[in-house]
Amino acid sequence: MNILLAEDDKKLGKLMKYVLEKKGDYHVDWVDNGEDAHHYAVGSTYDVLVLDWMMPRKDGIDVCKSLRAAQYRQAILLLTAKDALQDKILGLDAGADDYLTKPFEMEELLARLRSLTRRNFAPIQAEVVTFGQFMLKRSSRQLFRRGEEIFLSQREYQLLDLFLQNLGHALTRDVILDRVWGVGSEVSNKNVDVTVKMLRDKLEAVQGETMIQSVRGVGYRFEA
Repeated sequence: MNILLAEDDKKLGKLMKYVLEKKGDYHVDWVDNGEDAHHYAVGSTYDVLVLDWMMPRKDGIDVCKSLRAAQYRQAILLLTAKDALQDKILGLDAGADDYLTKPFEMEELLARLRSLTRRNFAPIQAEVVTFGQFMLKRSSRQLFRRGEEIFLSQREYQLLDLFLQNLGHALTRDVILDRVWGVGSEVSNKNVDVTVKMLRDKLEAVQGETMIQSVRGVGYRFEA
């Protein structure tokens, strides 16, 4: 399960990310402002967004409203210290699916997330993805072209799967780094460029054409 956590309190965010990954067995991307939360939500696939109400650059309510206005269908859990009934109504009317008041116990957070994920908001990803003459098998993390396997490293597979989830959309290096290596990773954008080049070379060696396009000043876009 993939979770996007948007929390600007560094201490709380670090604790929540740790608990969600260790006890909930989730993959967690963590951002600390509303603009990044919105950008990540539309650029990747998450099962649940956990949004703090009060965040810099764009608060959780605004993020929620803008996502729902764009027909975003994944589950959203809103976190806030505001506990008045009217505040809860405001959050739910903005499009949140659930509401958790601070301070809260981590076990309750995990229970709320289990409840939301059981509702199947997120589309189920296909086990086999075909593009051009290629076939990607997600369960075994194997790539084939006309029945012949093309070996991919773990990072190359994660990068290709990310591209396939965002066909035709430009992804920034920061988004790629966070989704493939994880938020807080010590690797740099150079690692992204090197991994992109290695994947591009492997695809071009058998396909004879470029599928990964460089987008100047942004990052990369995959065209199948």
